[in-house]
Amino acid sequence: MSKSYFGTDGIRGRANRHPMTPEIAMKVGMAAGLAFRRGNYRHRVVIGKDTRLSGYMIEPALCAGFTAVGVDVLMLGPMPTPAVAMLTRSMRADIGVMISASHNPFDDNGIKLFGPDGYKLSDELEAEINGLIDEDLSRRLADGAHLGRARRYDDGGRDRYVEFAKRTLPREMSLEGVRVAIDCANGAAYKVAPDVLWELGADVVAIGVDPDGTNINLSCGSTSPAALCAKVREVRADIGIALDGDADRVLIVDEHGEIVDGDQIMAVIGEAWADDGRLAAGGVVATIMSNLGLERFLNERQIQLARTKVGDRYVVEHMRQHGYNVGGEQSGHIVLSDFGTTGDGLVSALQVLAVVRKAGGTVSEVCRKFEPVPQVLKNIRFAGGEPLELARVKEAISLGRDRLGDSGRLVIRPSGTEPLIRVMAEGDDPVLVTSVVDDIIGVLRREAA
Repeated sequence: MSKSYFGTDGIRGRANRHPMTPEIAMKVGMAAGLAFRRGNYRHRVVIGKDTRLSGYMIEPALCAGFTAVGVDVLMLGPMPTPAVAMLTRSMRADIGVMISASHNPFDDNGIKLFGPDGYKLSDELEAEINGLIDEDLSRRLADGAHLGRARRYDDGGRDRYVEFAKRTLPREMSLEGVRVAIDCANGAAYKVAPDVLWELGADVVAIGVDPDGTNINLSCGSTSPAALCAKVREVRADIGIALDGDADRVLIVDEHGEIVDGDQIMAVIGEAWADDGRLAAGGVVATIMSNLGLERFLNERQIQLARTKVGDRYVVEHMRQHGYNVGGEQSGHIVLSDFGTTGDGLVSALQVLAVVRKAGGTVSEVCRKFEPVPQVLKNIRFAGGEPLELARVKEAISLGRDRLGDSGRLVIRPSGTEPLIRVMAEGDDPVLVTSVVDDIIGVLRREAA
């Protein structure tokens, strides 16, 4: 049976260690190219990357794989993940590839694949490609006259995305007079994001725009927003925008240097779009980890909150299946399907700016939609087996739910990447919430750790 290379978000791991080696990257290119070959026309793939040093190793290996099976390659250079998804559709490519480990440290890297519709691949397509990676593909390579060609398209791709992002704002709206501090995490958006804001008229103060191959996400960006909060206060910015390494996540910072998380962003956009008659399916999609305060806020406005498993792919799947156009995660993955097929930190920030400009208030006035319900999350490592199936653990979880009642929520789930159980509770009484989590952790420690 073929080993599995794909995780919850493409292929990811330590750079130059299995599976993130040049050899595997080349085989991924061959396998994906063969899986998407349809007919005898010239097939095309667009490849973007973030600023990790290992991107210089993975990109040419992928190019070798794709060209070996007769697929033409356009290399976009450093480019946000949502830009790669958009350009895959815009340029009628058969495949889109993003080389990135998103918010991970620089010594990780990953490969994300998009289909011609700009969406991440289905489980079935990933399984097909996964199987091909370990096959002997030597008999399926292109002959000399039908090899693919590879060329750079850095400026062209960047210009297309800049124009696309600008058009997501209302035509009559300008950012003249708005001072924006933006932290690009020394990542994929370090060129395009400041350009978009400046061309829209903003006074831009940019940090995290000096990548050196090893400083992506290092004490900067949406995973470490303290530097941006300080910069907002220092330059008296009207708003701060914190992106992550591949710019599919965003956190907002208000004029006081306080963070506005993904739940608040969904509340801002969801309410504004509902008021404008733009909110599809009458609701917003979030994961089980989004705060109960968001659910209460939306319900008070007759806006439904649909919840999914943790992971932006599950949010997108639910949106597509049920017709929603706003969804996301507390971490800042915001998916607005009117504009794109995946999370887009810059476009989401522009939609927040549009709401703030229309309201005529400050970010702190417009973007503090609800008071988050006290929430406690703790992790416990376990030795093996299925600890959530143990009788005493089930009993403790049931008791915890009873104690919280209708005024709280309890979410318990195993980690998808580590031998951890995550225990999260929230409710109006912080002492009760903490007690419930500690009691369950105590039972797990005795029974399974």
